[in-house]
Amino acid sequence: MQYSACLEWLFAAEAPDFADRIRLARKAGLSAVEFWLFGNKDIDAIEAALKETGLPVAGFCAEPMVPLTDPAQHEAFLAGLPGSIAVAKRLGAKVLIVQAGSDLPGRTREEQRKALVEALKKAADILKGTGIVLAVEPLNTLVDHVGYFLPSTKEGLDIIDEVGRPEIKILYDIYHSAVMDEDIAEVLAGRVDRIAHAHLADAPGRHEPGTGKLDWQARVAWLEANGYKGLVGLEYKPTRDTVESLAAVLA
Repeated sequence: MQYSACLEWLFAAEAPDFADRIRLARKAGLSAVEFWLFGNKDIDAIEAALKETGLPVAGFCAEPMVPLTDPAQHEAFLAGLPGSIAVAKRLGAKVLIVQAGSDLPGRTREEQRKALVEALKKAADILKGTGIVLAVEPLNTLVDHVGYFLPSTKEGLDIIDEVGRPEIKILYDIYHSAVMDEDIAEVLAGRVDRIAHAHLADAPGRHEPGTGKLDWQARVAWLEANGYKGLVGLEYKPTRDTVESLAAVLA
């Protein structure tokens, strides 16, 4: 299994300059890097550091980040998607990450799910032929994202299947899934091919693997044994020097 460094947290203490985090990730032996938003970053500097190190970008968030459960936000999201695709092509990223958005008061889950599916189908039309996929990310609602619409990996996969387009897949986050007390074999059975990218942190705490109680090695091994061939993004908050924490994880 190959690992990607989420540079929002990894190397943040060691390198205030974002591009320098890419260089540190390369020295630490990571296979790729990733981040959240691109609109608040120096893309020229990031591109230069990527060329210097030879590291690819695993993915980043499509902008603007708006609740796709709300039809009123679809126009803004779809209008911004070509710009996100252009940056992804420039940086060599094959995955754009998207979140479902909040569980909206006064609207049924059926209405919101329908809106989400419609937005993803329209997004697929824009993505067609680009070689880039949109990965929908379920998030836990018990600790980190209270009020989020899509905490269930299984429902997320059902939505992906309802959209039925190869441009739309799922981001499977081992940490969020564990917080929601999901069984990896149960929720992913027969549908590992729908995963565009994976994330990892330990639970509880969302720190480096090995600091919590999660049997993360078994979950990563299950993904690999069941055909997942993508990267695992290390999206955790280090409790010590990033290089030291990475050395323990990669060992």
